[in-house]
Amino acid sequence: MSFQRPDGRQPNQIRPISFDREFTKFASGSVLAKSGDTQVLCSVTIKPGVPRFLENTGQGWLTAEYRMLPGSTPQRQEREFMKLSGRTQEIQRLIGRSLRSCLDMQLLGERTILVDADVLQADAGTRTTSITGGFVAVADALNKLVQKGDLVRSPIIRQVAAVSVGLLEGEPFLDLNYLEDVAAEIDCNVVMNGDLNIIEIQGTAEEGSFSRSQLNQILDLAETGIQELLEAQRQALVE
Repeated sequence: MSFQRPDGRQPNQIRPISFDREFTKFASGSVLAKSGDTQVLCSVTIKPGVPRFLENTGQGWLTAEYRMLPGSTPQRQEREFMKLSGRTQEIQRLIGRSLRSCLDMQLLGERTILVDADVLQADAGTRTTSITGGFVAVADALNKLVQKGDLVRSPIIRQVAAVSVGLLEGEPFLDLNYLEDVAAEIDCNVVMNGDLNIIEIQGTAEEGSFSRSQLNQILDLAETGIQELLEAQRQALVE
């Protein structure tokens, strides 16, 4: 018997996704991204200037910070202050790399985009939800600069979205929740752009190993999920 999903979804079905735009008052872009029971507040600040290595190049930059708030999990998460965990550093670098891939840095000019991804509620998929929701928040923030006349047009050149896929009892399942994530033998996070080209794959065998054929199945399933997420982003941005 194949694995039965706790929430009754089909293997190729993503969780309900939503983007609550302009969720806070003062951020340049602010989106509460919900993927099932996972909720991430994605806030964007745009400021003049770039890191030293980009000064006088005419190029912009994007960087990201990621945190899990204390009440985001059943057991209280300790706040991370001066010393970030390896997991936190890895995730915020992934978010930054993913969102930089969607921008023309020359069009952005010497500005820095800061994306804050704060997990309000975690039911797995926090990094993928941060990327998918972060794109919407960045798009909103840049559109405001265009409306003000600070930019001729938005530097966004393509969309970006991310989703998880896991192998449970040897079969691939899309967009894992927490119960599925802890049970998975293989756990992958896949980031793709609007052309369905791959930006990043994070794939780990929690038990044993997986075959090239299984990897192909994982990528095929991820692509179908990301197509749905890209459409959800487009719908949110025209509302």
